[in-house]
Amino acid sequence: QVQLVESGGGLVQAGGSLRLSCAASGRTFSRLVMGWFRQAPGKERQFVAAISWNSISYLDSVKGRFTISRDNAKNTVYLQMNSLKPEDTAVYYCAADLGRLTTTPHEYDYWGQGTQVTVSS
Repeated sequence: QVQLVESGGGLVQAGGSLRLSCAASGRTFSRLVMGWFRQAPGKERQFVAAISWNSISYLDSVKGRFTISRDNAKNTVYLQMNSLKPEDTAVYYCAADLGRLTTTPHEYDYWGQGTQVTVSS
């Protein structure tokens, strides 16, 4: 099975930047659809961004601020987050799937443990 490990979370002030990383193992990385989701206390898990071999998708509220990318040689996906806002505060999860790009959490088969992102006002 695929194992995913997130890193790079932390505490930043509003307007600041943070880069999250997700290292994958157990499958051919280039074939995986990789996604980022986030979950705040008491809220449902929310799609943030995803990337396949030929497509990228973003949550509307993060377009122009967040950038998802992947390095297949390193089996790693990244989420560069700029102009962070307090409402971005959440646990961010990396996810992987063998199908087509999707924004639906339940369609992803593999999940990391999450990394906390806190944005202060």
